[in-house]
Amino acid sequence: MRVLVLGSGAKDHAVAWWFSQSHLVGGLFVAPGNIGTETIATNLAINPSDADQVYAACQEHKIDFVFIGTEAPLFTGVIDKLNERGIATFGAHSKALKLEGDRNFSRNFTDRHNIPTATHHMFSDETALSEYLRRHNNERFVVKSNAIAPSRVMVDSSDYNTLMSFAKSLLSSGPIMLEEHLSGLSVTVTILLDNKGYLMLPICSDYMKTDKHGLPTGGMGSICPVPLEEEMKEKLNERIIAPTLYGLKVEQLAYKGVLTFSVIITAQGPILVDYHVRFNDPATQAIIPLIKSDIVDILHAINDDTLSDFKLKVSTNSSVALVIASEGYPQNPQIGKQLEPIPAAIMLNAFKGAPLFFFGGVQNQEGKMMTTRGRCVTVVGCKENILSANKQAYKGAQYIKFPGAWFRADIGDKFFEN
Repeated sequence: MRVLVLGSGAKDHAVAWWFSQSHLVGGLFVAPGNIGTETIATNLAINPSDADQVYAACQEHKIDFVFIGTEAPLFTGVIDKLNERGIATFGAHSKALKLEGDRNFSRNFTDRHNIPTATHHMFSDETALSEYLRRHNNERFVVKSNAIAPSRVMVDSSDYNTLMSFAKSLLSSGPIMLEEHLSGLSVTVTILLDNKGYLMLPICSDYMKTDKHGLPTGGMGSICPVPLEEEMKEKLNERIIAPTLYGLKVEQLAYKGVLTFSVIITAQGPILVDYHVRFNDPATQAIIPLIKSDIVDILHAINDDTLSDFKLKVSTNSSVALVIASEGYPQNPQIGKQLEPIPAAIMLNAFKGAPLFFFGGVQNQEGKMMTTRGRCVTVVGCKENILSANKQAYKGAQYIKFPGAWFRADIGDKFFEN
């Protein structure tokens, strides 16, 4: 199989690395890729959101399969256009995208199918929102854009001025969603879909702020698997996953690909926060190193609609993914910083038992490794438990050096603190 992975982030590097481990892949390409993917695949200098460019690349390089696990190419309709031209793909079609791209639709969908979510209201003007917040003075709310937003931008606060100021910055572009604050453990549940069922990947817990009380980000770390009791996993399926899949089928939104659930485990049980019709970052970087099954075998099961019967092979280890970011991220990331030289074996992830390095916003510019985005490298420790994986990830982080580099110091701590 000759495979093209679309994307340039750390999760796309992780997916490409997963394909590189398969003995069934005869050619591996990434578009546009980054400095990490070029060590295991051929990077293609094309726009992954331009269906014509992607199709031309498929023709030129005799691509059998296009894997899309990142948002931009999905939301420009690349899947539909490739399928129309006979190219096999992995990813959500255009009808299903509103599950993530339109929160109002998503909340109405969950209401129709009795899926528990936070209490929510949509506002299109400042006056109505202001009056509502005044009536609910000192209550804690979350403000989000109704549409898909980069880095899952949101504000969680009980302060009227903070909520209104952030909402005003969003209302110029469209409606906002106001939701109640939920307390509990945040988990990321990732499933693969076919026409008859699903396959659940190991459950993660992501760290979505700059620190415990800081600004929301696209993700600063993740641990996997989350030690949930079987009873809670059953509730996840009964209350959220099963009714979602039923709803997708009856509303003709079903697709073959990945669906990610952002969930809060509350005292009342699991409550859905958001759907994502693609892989999440950095959960993907934490999940993939633990999977021992060949990705091509999984894709064959998706094609044959036999995912429900597929026996996923998963390591008994735990993983901790640590994101190294640029100075100023997420508000104003400073880019164009040169990384100090990194040993070739690390770039290739060639040391067995060593941490894995998945590159995101780092590109080769005239022979130099330069930062290009806010989140630059994800270091993943994989060991027998979370504590050991944590130590390995932080030890590996010492190899990634550039001016202003920073990371959270507490990824995984809450799972092994006394």
